[in-house]
Amino acid sequence: MSRVTAAEIAGAIRNVPDFPKPGIQFKDITPVLADGRLFDGAIDLLVANHRDDAVTKVVGIDARGFIFGAAAALKLGAGFIPIRKKGKLPFTTHEQSYELEYGSATVAIHTDAIHSGERVLLIDDLLATGGTAAAAVQLLERLGAKIVGLGFLIELGFLDGRRRLRNHRVDALIRY
Repeated sequence: MSRVTAAEIAGAIRNVPDFPKPGIQFKDITPVLADGRLFDGAIDLLVANHRDDAVTKVVGIDARGFIFGAAAALKLGAGFIPIRKKGKLPFTTHEQSYELEYGSATVAIHTDAIHSGERVLLIDDLLATGGTAAAAVQLLERLGAKIVGLGFLIELGFLDGRRRLRNHRVDALIRY
């Protein structure tokens, strides 16, 4: 296991003002991904509390959750399952819509991706308002998953997304 702290990872995250629109302070994780030591350390920290949870599947949310989720699955010896935007998966899916600040969005999972009772860890890069994560949780519960936790690299605490996930264990490495 690499010896990286959450503070080191936070120090590498770049703030990009006014992206993707004015007033937004975007948290750019690409410097973390570009540094092998920090990336490996971030994955170690994301899975640290779940090594004894007998996780069978790690689920990553489209798209940056794929990066962290797939690496976490490898570390845990588990399978990886993507939750994608509507229309992006090639097989039969379950879908869940959720509200955005302006409008709505829909995420999907293959109907055979998780079997009832499987132990699942949900991973994404960012917890903001919690809408996408809550929709993902609904999909996983519909498939009968036993959700052992939700892990995020970053949490924007001032947006209170954790509130929407209150029935589940939520861990975030860095909180703003």
